[in-house]
Formats: sequence, structure tokens, C-alpha cells
Amino acid sequence: MQENTSLRSTISTQSANCLALESDNRALKEKVQRTENTLEQRETTILMLERKLAESRKSVKELDQRIREEETIRRRLHNTIQELKGNIRVFCRVRPVSSSVNGSKNETATASITYPDIEGRQIEFAHAIETATGSQVAKTYPFTFDRVFQPTSTQEDVFEEISQLVQSALDGYNVCIFAYGQTGSGKTHTMEGPLNASAESMGMIPRSVHQIYENAEALKARGWTYKMEGQYVEIYNETVNDLLGNDGLNGGKKHDIRHADGKTTITDITTVVLTSPEKVAALLKKAAHNRSVGSTLMNERSSRSHCVFTLRLSGKNSITDESSEGVLNLIDLAGSERLSQSGAKGDRLKETQAINKSLSALSDVISAIANPNANTHVPYRNSKLTYLLQNSLGGNSKTLMFVNISPLRSNFNETLCSLRFATKVNACTIGTATRRAVSK
Repeated sequence: MQENTSLRSTISTQSANCLALESDNRALKEKVQRTENTLEQRETTILMLERKLAESRKSVKELDQRIREEETIRRRLHNTIQELKGNIRVFCRVRPVSSSVNGSKNETATASITYPDIEGRQIEFAHAIETATGSQVAKTYPFTFDRVFQPTSTQEDVFEEISQLVQSALDGYNVCIFAYGQTGSGKTHTMEGPLNASAESMGMIPRSVHQIYENAEALKARGWTYKMEGQYVEIYNETVNDLLGNDGLNGGKKHDIRHADGKTTITDITTVVLTSPEKVAALLKKAAHNRSVGSTLMNERSSRSHCVFTLRLSGKNSITDESSEGVLNLIDLAGSERLSQSGAKGDRLKETQAINKSLSALSDVISAIANPNANTHVPYRNSKLTYLLQNSLGGNSKTLMFVNISPLRSNFNETLCSLRFATKVNACTIGTATRRAVSK
């Protein structure tokens, strides 16, 4: 009886254990089923995500192709707009009056200047002239340019107007930007800005390089890589000097200008590979130092010579195998004083004669290029300046000229001559620019 009771108790315990195990088994089966369902759902999700990823990759590839096509269209439209504005454009910039406390009345008295239009394209001078009867009559001298910058205009205001032209050099065009005007009219300030310039006071040269670097970096995502090289030369008394050479201007080297296959080179010239925009500041300081070395007129030498900064841009697209070559020339021309007004003698007379000859040659070249007669001879060889820029002037390039003028009454006659010269240039049309690019 006791054994029977014990066996019944054991059977009851094992039955309970069996029921518990069966319950656990059912729970595990349900868990396995849920896990299998989850895995199936995840596999379905993975397949869906893989399809979406493939579709996204296809869309990205199509978008990249569209971006490259739109970039090509943008370049064409951008440069078409620049051509419609005119291949030779002229901006007038009026420098502010010096704030010198010790300045005489003659150094601070300004001419009567007005800016008639709200679009900023006109400037008008009023000047009193004496009639045959001895009375004073006010005569007005109106001028119209592509843009007129008043004395309050900042460097940023000026660069905003030329930034699209700078972009053309990156797109594979040859571009020339001149600063023309008498000594002290603000040409060097416009082109270079002061030494140790701040972000606000930087001139057109450093601003151009900064913009080109920024745009080149942005174009890397579209397959473009660029190599940038800079040169800075001075043309003084029809002699080419290297402003970046370690021997200064007294190294005794003779620099010859050569043209081949549409490219211009200068023998024994220093070329700096510009790997960062910061190198430009050091480059300008070295050029300013070399320009003054060996000159008894250290503070005036820069106004007696043409200074040409050249930036060469070579681009290659690893995706499309397209390549381009552009050249940006920024030229700070020598002071444009007339020989009859300068009173120059000796070495200064020789300097003034050389300057006037080269500026006259520049005018002749522009006029010859603008002449529709195909047989017109273009006298590039009449000066070192025009010969150096031979491949960057004319129908295959884009040209802009700043006429920098002084607002002082004492400079009125020279200012009038500068404005008349600029008006003559502004009337020229040199044809359609062509891009130096190769598509394979």
C-alpha cells in the first residue's frame, strides 16, 4: 500500500512536470515561430532596402550625369551672358579724397561730380571755363560706362561686378583685367589692396585667387581637378623684369617673350605653384619688395611700370576626360600722365615716353582688333605689354578695363584724358571669345 501510494505520488509529480515541459515547449515553439516571422520580415525589408539602394544609386548616377550636363550648360550660358555684355567692358572707379590732416586746399578741393542715373552707369563732371569775354561758364562732361563706382564703393562691391569674369578663366577662357589711370588714382589699391590687407581691403588679385580656389574645390565633386600657377612681371622702360625672382630686379637675366601653339611663355621667369590662397599674400609682398629694390624712387617706381600678374589654370575632369586651359591676367598699368603735363626730365622723361608709347600701343591694338576688316594688322609687337598679352587680347578672350580717376579739382585735366581714353576702349567690340578646351 505504501509503495502504491509512493508510486502514485511519483506519477502525479512526473505528470505535473510533463505538463510544465509541454507548456515550456509550446512557448518555445511560439518564440521560434515569432523569430522566424521576424527574420522573414527582416529579409523582406532587406530585399526592399536593397532594391531602394539600387534605385538610389541609379538616381545618384543619373543626377551626377545631369549635374555634369548642367555644369556644361552653365558654363556656356555664363560665358554667353559675358559676351552679350561685351567682350571689352569698362568700369570707372572714383577714389576717395585723402583724409590727410596736413593736406593743402589744392590737395583736398574736389571737382564737381554727379552720378545722374540710379543704375550706376553714368558720371558727369562740371568745370568752369573762361569765355572770350572773360566770363565764367560751367561746362559739363558726361560719360557712360558699364559701371561707375563712387568713392564710397568698397573692394567687395567692385569684385562682385568682376567675379563672373574671373569665373570665365576657370571655365577655360583667357581673361584680361586692366587698371588704367594717372598716378595716385587708386590703380594698385584696386588690383592688390594694401600690404597685410584685411578681408575687407583685399584687392582684385587676392580676391580672384580666393574665388577660383573655392570654385575649384566645389568642382572636385564633379570630377574636376585644377593646377594653378602664378607669375608676376614688371615691364619697365620696355624691359621685362621678374618680380618673384630671388635675385630681385638686378639679377642680370634677360627675359624674352615667346608664343607657340596659342600659349605665351617668358624665358627664365619664376613660376609659383599656388597650392593655397594664402600663398598669394606672400607673393604680393615679394613682388612689392623686388619692385622697389635698386630704385632711387622707391615709392614711385610702381607708378612708372606696368605690373602683370598671370594666373594659369589647367583643369582635368577624370569622369568625362574633358580638359581646359584658362589664363587670368590682372594688369596694374603705369601712370597715364601726359608728357606735356608731367614736366619730366632725364630718366623720368625716358620713363614717361616709354609709358605713353606702350599705352598708345595698347589703344592701337584694341582698335585694330575691333576693326571688322579682316586684313587689318594688329600691332602687338609695338610694345612689350601688348606682345606679352597677345594671346589674351582679341576675339579669343574677355577684357575688362578699370579707369581709375581722382576726384580732385587739380587733377581734372588728367581725369578728363583718362575718361576719354576709356570711352574709346568701351566703344570697341572684339568678337566672340572661345574656350580653350579639349573633349575626348
